[in-house]
Amino acid sequence: MSIETQQEIAADLLRLGPATLGESGGLATDRRLKPVWTGAALAAPAYPVECTPGDNLAVHIAVTTAPAGSVLVVDVGRVPDRGYWGEVLTTAAEAAGLAGLVIDGGVRDVAALEAHRFAVFSSTIALTGASKDQPGKVGAPVYVGGVRVAEGDWVVGDVDGVTVVPAGSLAAVLEAGHARESKESGFFAALRDGKSTVELLDLDASLITRGAGS
Repeated sequence: MSIETQQEIAADLLRLGPATLGESGGLATDRRLKPVWTGAALAAPAYPVECTPGDNLAVHIAVTTAPAGSVLVVDVGRVPDRGYWGEVLTTAAEAAGLAGLVIDGGVRDVAALEAHRFAVFSSTIALTGASKDQPGKVGAPVYVGGVRVAEGDWVVGDVDGVTVVPAGSLAAVLEAGHARESKESGFFAALRDGKSTVELLDLDASLITRGAGS
């Protein structure tokens, strides 16, 4: 895939957003994965990383081996409360041309990450650092936020959360996302013209009981 094509796909996915994609065949991750600074957003192919709990050696290696334009997607196992990522790794990742980080664990140096405008999504913020001398894996599928992520899957994140689009489903999810976007645009126009969501969605109002004071 050319850089231009990858950039076009990323822009399209980011415009649709993880909420729409998650309703169009994408895989929504657990809500614990959130942007660590306001406005962080990304859409990029995944490069999976698996750490020994409490250790981030695999993350350091991944920064040197991941393709430019990738987002690192990191599983830290059962020890999330460590600062697996901070300003030093951010600076290294920027120099390597990486697009961002999604980690089911802790990061630190949040103000610095925001200053760098480096897109990071994590499950927590943690001060305590990680060791750097234990085994790990890079490039092999991982489970992050309850979703299986393989190398080349697309990861899309914004203020709503993170959705994974499997590489083999990309075309179908984009098609469904565009259809949903078009349908919602019609809803918006109809709502402004006085229609209700009850009418547009064909909801059964008879299921709702009105109180005496309604």
